[in-house]
Amino acid sequence: MNCTSNTIIKKPDNLIPENQMVDLLTDLLVASGAENVKNLQLKRKVNYYPLVFEKYNIDSVQFKESNYYYSTKVDEYNQIIRKVETRLSDMLNQYEKERRTKDSLSNFKNVLRDQEVDAFVK
Repeated sequence: MNCTSNTIIKKPDNLIPENQMVDLLTDLLVASGAENVKNLQLKRKVNYYPLVFEKYNIDSVQFKESNYYYSTKVDEYNQIIRKVETRLSDMLNQYEKERRTKDSLSNFKNVLRDQEVDAFVK
């Protein structure tokens, strides 16, 4: 059963295209999560949203209008959200894969270093 809204909302003139909305929401969620992680300047609680908006050459008003419009079209918005979830899941899997590879390389270097030390001591 499909859910639809009874509210008719006029399509904004500057509507963000659906595929860009997926990219934008993904980046906004990543930016939101990054707020609590120290950046290169060791700062936390940095608001990265303006950088995301700049990346897509939009402003917060255009985002809010587009997001509101899509959210009134429940089925379309659910598709967008599912795509965002899939993309975030893929990003997490890629991060975990890279982290495991980095850990493996680090462990391998430690083993080599220990072998060199053992060879030198003997």
